[in-house]
Amino acid sequence: MAERIEDRNILEEPSQTIRRLEGRLGDRTLVPWVEQSPRRVRVYFNGVAVADSREALLAFEPKRLPVYWFPKADVSGEHVRPAGSAGSTPSRATRFDVVAGQRRAEKAAWTYPDPGPGLEALRDHIAFYWNEMDAWYEEDDEVFVHPRDPYHRVDVARSSRHIRVEIAGQVVAESSRPCLLFETGLPTRYYLPKTDVRMDLMQPSRTTSQCPYKGIAVYWTMRDGPRDILWGYPFPIPECPKIENLVSFFNEKVDISVDGELQPRPVTHWS
Repeated sequence: MAERIEDRNILEEPSQTIRRLEGRLGDRTLVPWVEQSPRRVRVYFNGVAVADSREALLAFEPKRLPVYWFPKADVSGEHVRPAGSAGSTPSRATRFDVVAGQRRAEKAAWTYPDPGPGLEALRDHIAFYWNEMDAWYEEDDEVFVHPRDPYHRVDVARSSRHIRVEIAGQVVAESSRPCLLFETGLPTRYYLPKTDVRMDLMQPSRTTSQCPYKGIAVYWTMRDGPRDILWGYPFPIPECPKIENLVSFFNEKVDISVDGELQPRPVTHWS
C-alpha cells in the first residue's frame, strides 16, 4: 500500500544557521555585532509597507538568525504601536503591535531600550518577527525565511565524479554528471539528473521548504521506504540556476559513494 501523503511545510535552512555561525568566524560568534546593510529593505503587512528603509541594520546575535533592524523614522508610527514589555524573548525588549486595516499582529515587533554590548547601534531601531509579516523585500526582490546573510555562500560546480546512491542496499541513483552544491556550514549535496535516479521508486510528497539562497523545494518519498528522502528546486532563484530540475538525496539518510568510495554520513539536524 502506498504511503499516505500529508500536507507538510518545512523550512530547510534556518535551523542550520546556528552551526554555521559557530563555525564561520570562530570566537567572534560569541559576541554580537551589527552591520549596515547596503540594501533597501521593506516589510509589508496587510498590503501596507510598515517599514521601508535604505539604512537598515543587520544584527548578528549568537545562536540566532540575522535580523533586520529599522530606524524608527523609517517605521510607520500609524501601524506599529507600543504594546508594553516583551518578557524574556528577546530579552531586554519592548514590544509593538502591528496593525493595518482589520488585521493585528500582537507583539510582532520589538526594540531594545538599552541594547547590550555589541548591539549599541540598535538603539532607536525596531525589528519585526519575520513570519508575523506578510512579505519582505530586499530592493525589489521578495525574500523568504530570513534575511540573506552576506557571509553565507552557495556555490554549484558541474562535475564528472561518479555518484552512486543506495538505500537499504538497493541502488536508487547512479550518475557521472552530478552538480555539487557547496553551502556554508552544510555537507556537500549531490544534485543529479532525474534520468539517473530511480524515480519509479519515488512518489511526490506534499512537503515543501523555502530557502532564501535557493528558492522553493519540492520532495519525494520512496515507496515503502524513507519519507521525504529526495528533493529538488524546479524553479531556483536566478542566483542558483545550475540545480534547476535536478534532485538530491539527504546524505544523512542514504549511502552515497563518490568515485567508488563510500562517504561517511554527516551528522546534522536531518540525521
